[in-house]
Amino acid sequence: MIRDLHFPTPIYTFYNSDNSFNQELEKNILQWMKEDKGVSRTNVKGWHSTTDMHQKPEYKKLTEALFEAQFKIYKEEYLESEPYLGGMWANVNPPGGMNRAHQHPNSLWSGVYYVKTPENCGKLMLYDPRDCAAIVFPRQQKGKLPNRLYREIWYKPEAGKCIMFPSWLMHAVDPNESNELRISVSFNFTQSCMMV
Repeated sequence: MIRDLHFPTPIYTFYNSDNSFNQELEKNILQWMKEDKGVSRTNVKGWHSTTDMHQKPEYKKLTEALFEAQFKIYKEEYLESEPYLGGMWANVNPPGGMNRAHQHPNSLWSGVYYVKTPENCGKLMLYDPRDCAAIVFPRQQKGKLPNRLYREIWYKPEAGKCIMFPSWLMHAVDPNESNELRISVSFNFTQSCMMV
């Protein structure tokens, strides 16, 4: 028997174990939040910064790390040209804060970098992009299914973890059920030639 698995959705994960890096990010983001009321997008009960974070010098190290990850993805995905960072912003979700299901239009790769993640602070949920697959829900055997059969998947947030996925992939953030702030950074990349 031969089994082909076509039309995959690639999701890349990178890690940074430098705690002092995240502590500095947390300090800078919380200071920014005090000085700026932010914007309203998919955030519910949370703070969403303006999308020019990558242009601020205090976030240069994070911006460079994201570019480094994108270069690896471009090589893996056989993409030509170079990545272009179209927008980057901070998210602060207090207890009860969440992000509604959404996509990131006019982008190629989007993602999240986790800065502060207390236990039960809200998982990242990614939905099956094949709308037509939802027409039929077959009965399946009991037990753990392989990832390829899931209709939605969750990623547990961990400080220092970065997840990158195609921008067209529908995603959401579950409510923060902890008693602390959940802090993350989101971003959108495209190809530099697409911006000409």
